[in-house]
Amino acid sequence: LRLLLALQWTHPGKHLLFMGGEIAQREEWNPSGALSWDVLGLAPHGGVQKLVADLNELYRASPELYELDSSPDGFRWIDFADFAHTVVSFRRISGDGREMVCVFNLTPVPRPGYRLGVPAPGRYAELINTDSRHYGGSGTGNLGGVDSDDIPWHGLDSSVELFLPPLACILLRLR
Repeated sequence: LRLLLALQWTHPGKHLLFMGGEIAQREEWNPSGALSWDVLGLAPHGGVQKLVADLNELYRASPELYELDSSPDGFRWIDFADFAHTVVSFRRISGDGREMVCVFNLTPVPRPGYRLGVPAPGRYAELINTDSRHYGGSGTGNLGGVDSDDIPWHGLDSSVELFLPPLACILLRLR
């Protein structure tokens, strides 16, 4: 669910959660009843609520996620055909050229040493890692950021080597 929420927030288009989605409510929403707020006492549900809050804050602070939402100029695939690893990646771009790199490991298999092309050389901050313990995940990732290498990859001049946690999304931005 954490992976899918991050995909929803970063993919172009408008975002809508159904009642209870922000707390990972297990039951279908019942218009005659209340949300199952008691699930927030369980770590996975509280983690999803924290992730939704952080994704909302990131969205508000990141023009690359909304500014060119209806324009092809605001979205670029990095790789949508890595069938061997089931990893999808793209870039979101603002009107002034700021970029966010979005990477999704769609399998329950960790991907250490995963090379990914990036738009420019430098240090990339890990803005969100949906596998963070803060969100109820295992806590694996890239220790807050990675430095690029001068190794062309995915048609880009620079690349980074990432640890992709299982069933997780990593969001990166050049510092």
